[in-house]
Amino acid sequence: MKQLVMKILLAIALIFNTFSACAEQLSLQEKMLSLDNAAFDSFNRCEDPKMLKKHATYFAPDVEFYHDNGGVTWDRETMLENTQKHACGKFTRKLLPNTFQVSPIRGFGAITEGVHVFCQTSSQKCEGKAKFVMVWRDTEGTWEVTRVLSYGHQAHTDN
Repeated sequence: MKQLVMKILLAIALIFNTFSACAEQLSLQEKMLSLDNAAFDSFNRCEDPKMLKKHATYFAPDVEFYHDNGGVTWDRETMLENTQKHACGKFTRKLLPNTFQVSPIRGFGAITEGVHVFCQTSSQKCEGKAKFVMVWRDTEGTWEVTRVLSYGHQAHTDN
C-alpha cells in the first residue's frame, strides 16, 4: 500500500512538473512574441526619429548583426545607421504567422526564430522574405538582442 501511495505521489509530481514547464514555455513564448512585435512596430515606423530611437532600445550596444546580403555589423550604432539608410520609410517587416519559435537559454535569455516578409512602404507589396534568428539577453527583466541572423533572402509571392 505504501508503495502504491508513493507511485501515485510521484505521478502527480511528474504531471505537475510537466504542466509547470509547459506554462513557463507558453509564458516565454508570449513574452518573446510581444517583444518581437514591439521591436518591429518601432522598426516599421522608424522614419520618425523617436521610433528609430525606440527601436534602438531593443538591441545591446555591442549587438552583432549578420545579414546574408548586407554583411556584418558589430554594434548598434552601425546597425541603426544601416536601418535608417536602407529601411526607414522604404519598407516594413511582417512576421509570417505560425513561423515564430522560442527556445529558452538557461541563465541568459532566449532564442527566437521565424520567417518574415518585407513590404514596400509605397506600394504595400510584400516581395521579399527571409529567415531570422535573434538571441535575447534577459538582464533582471530587461530584454535586449545581442545577436541577429537574417538570411535566406528570396522573393516572396504571397501578397
